[in-house]
Amino acid sequence: MFRHRSQPLVTAPAETAVLSLLLAEGPLSRVELARRTGLSSTAVTKAARPLIDDGYLYELPPERTAPGAGRPVYPLAVAPDREYFVGLKISADQVFGAVCDLRAGVRATAGRPLGVCTPEAVAALVAELVAELLDAEPAFRDRTRHLGVAVNGDVDRDTGTLRRSGLLGWCDVPLAELLAAATGLTVTVENDVRALTVSEHWFGEGIGTGYFALVTIGSGIGSALVVNGHLLRGAYGVAGEVGHICVDPAGPPCRCGAYGCVEAIASTDVILAEVRDLTANPDLTWDEVVGLARDGHPAVGERFARAGRAIGVGIATLVNVVGPERVVVSGEGVGAYDLLGRHIQEAYAAHVFGAASRCPLSLRPLPWEEWARGGAAVAIQALFPQPSTTSTTGAG
Repeated sequence: MFRHRSQPLVTAPAETAVLSLLLAEGPLSRVELARRTGLSSTAVTKAARPLIDDGYLYELPPERTAPGAGRPVYPLAVAPDREYFVGLKISADQVFGAVCDLRAGVRATAGRPLGVCTPEAVAALVAELVAELLDAEPAFRDRTRHLGVAVNGDVDRDTGTLRRSGLLGWCDVPLAELLAAATGLTVTVENDVRALTVSEHWFGEGIGTGYFALVTIGSGIGSALVVNGHLLRGAYGVAGEVGHICVDPAGPPCRCGAYGCVEAIASTDVILAEVRDLTANPDLTWDEVVGLARDGHPAVGERFARAGRAIGVGIATLVNVVGPERVVVSGEGVGAYDLLGRHIQEAYAAHVFGAASRCPLSLRPLPWEEWARGGAAVAIQALFPQPSTTSTTGAG
């Protein structure tokens, strides 16, 4: 049996609540942990004790809450070096990896160009990359047992199967099984946008929020939602797919088979193809298209404006329906945010409803290491009991 799932570190609700809160927001006193989790102080102490004994938590030096106050408090903190996690981002032309500590701090990174894009070739490349990462420091190999993989497409997280990835051209690939056999690590596979959302919610812009959304602009328009503190998948695995919200029923066809989707208007691939047609130059690169718009080419500039408006309407629809406290906008397309941003913000403001308009949009350019960190964040989740999922489709 391949090493896909291992026993979680914590199983009791109290231990789960204490460790997850300290991971995201620690150090915290036992009094504050009790207040935030709804547990009694005794229950917090009981939950923390085995984690302290096993080296995952430790007590900071005592501090008094105020001069002349009574008994000092002993804040609890996560020991970040207690365990390490490898995170990977698999794209069509490279595999990028990072070793992260228990709080998703990046400790080492490495990448490999991907020539032959077959599952077997990727597994071999991953084995080499993971070996290089774990050899970066002696403690990495001794304290690493989990590998988290962020990949484009429709992922069945329960079985570790990549059902379909248009970017990679793969269908029904038992990716967790292949990578577990290649690396000897316990493997968790997740859609890349969802993995990035987990990382941002636990360790980034979404810390402390119960309702959070991330939208990525690139060759597709991806998105994922956190609702009541949990990543939302929905009954059919497509919850929160802002890229396939229809913003123009008479608009262009989308690769999903519908018409007028946000992705059919605003993805970088669509913009690039349309500007190539517009200029009768099939060899234009994305950077050259961006340059034309920045140089004031009116038709190309309008193409970006149209894309921005579609994204803004799509995000407003998402916010109106779900009501996140914060939305992060990221992806490779944010490099052209100066051409998109005003139009996104104006369309968002025009279509968001009522008090939901208080939800801010935050721009967050994320390099490759942040996507790999998303894989590591998913691996960190393996320390906790996970609900069964029937599907985890993302932008594919």
